[in-house]
Amino acid sequence: MDHLIGLLLGTEQDWPRAFETLIGRIGPIRGRDGVTHRLDTTRVSIEPFNLRDKPRHDLVIDRLAYWYYHPREWLKKIALMDDVYLLNSPFTFQSMEKHAAYCAMMRLGLHVPETVLVPYKNPVDHAKWAYTAERYNRPFDLDAVAEALGYPLFMKPYDGGAWVGVSRIADSTALHAAYDQSGERLMHLQQAIEGYDVFTRSLTIGPETMVMKFRPELPMHERYAVEHDFLDATVGDEVVTISRLVNAFFRWEFNSCECLVRDGVVHPIDYANACPDVALTSLHYYFPWAMTALVRWSAFCVVTGRRPSLDLDTARYFAVADDPGLDYRGRLAAYRRIADDYLAVEEYREFCDTALPHVPALVAEWVTSQEFDDLLVDTVRGTYPPHEHDRFVAHFRGLIDLWKRETLS
Repeated sequence: MDHLIGLLLGTEQDWPRAFETLIGRIGPIRGRDGVTHRLDTTRVSIEPFNLRDKPRHDLVIDRLAYWYYHPREWLKKIALMDDVYLLNSPFTFQSMEKHAAYCAMMRLGLHVPETVLVPYKNPVDHAKWAYTAERYNRPFDLDAVAEALGYPLFMKPYDGGAWVGVSRIADSTALHAAYDQSGERLMHLQQAIEGYDVFTRSLTIGPETMVMKFRPELPMHERYAVEHDFLDATVGDEVVTISRLVNAFFRWEFNSCECLVRDGVVHPIDYANACPDVALTSLHYYFPWAMTALVRWSAFCVVTGRRPSLDLDTARYFAVADDPGLDYRGRLAAYRRIADDYLAVEEYREFCDTALPHVPALVAEWVTSQEFDDLLVDTVRGTYPPHEHDRFVAHFRGLIDLWKRETLS
């Protein structure tokens, strides 16, 4: 049986080349039913589509529709009408919208910092705005809102990404300057978690999660620190649970989650990322893991005939949140069971062990090849100015060599 995996892409070239290469080398996969499955990839083009057209794809990895609406509507169509498997639901991943994600995780009892949504600074371009604003817009004291939250705080777009429009607010002057600059963008004000012990960014692909120490103050090529024991077991498990909970709740299977850990308390601060960072020049050391997870989860979904689940079934989570007999740890454990059930963790592990045992060695062989080094050099040349090419080629080769030494020894 043949399966086609579609890649809906924007400007990325590095990880798509890696993914296509690995899928091309994975070979036939024998399912539990004895059927032999063959996987292939194609890059999805953007063109007019009839709503009754039948797509060729069994699965689509979307990296574009969070901001490009035409392919987003195609994804909705193939999910609703054709049962094509999507790693991120287009019905809940609208333009990297953070607001609903904050609301949902607060409802489930996570330690999300206090957050306030403030009205637009400037009127929206709409004919009814003036009348509606005159009658219904209540005057408010921005300083009072900020003081209730407490300085310092952050102002950030309710639907933003890539840290665009995010400001750290230390006082009233900075508050009004940032609000004036926000224009027609709708903004959150959120408490800052000062004096945190560690900033984590966890990348989750299907049931696999990599928790990385993140240093946002550094340039992108240095933000992911190669450290393995920076969280104790309890906190590390909580960060993984939160990451999988978010994904299972919203039907996302390719997403990143940012948490701040202070005095053993985990505060999720950003976890609606429609297009998580998987660039070679960002992940470096962790890039082989990400490609391994993406290949294995994609293969699992198409070979086992995993069906898309568009309904959120939020009542299961809310029943846990409202159970008076559960404390915070008890709720986390219950959420983890629900999330692991949705992500088919046990079935996936068995599949990797029986149908894909060769994939880690396949990835390792490729990472040590000249072809991978060519990809690394091409990516550096496409990312950095010419005078920095030699420096960054050496930098990323060194990090990949570290992965080889630690993984292959």
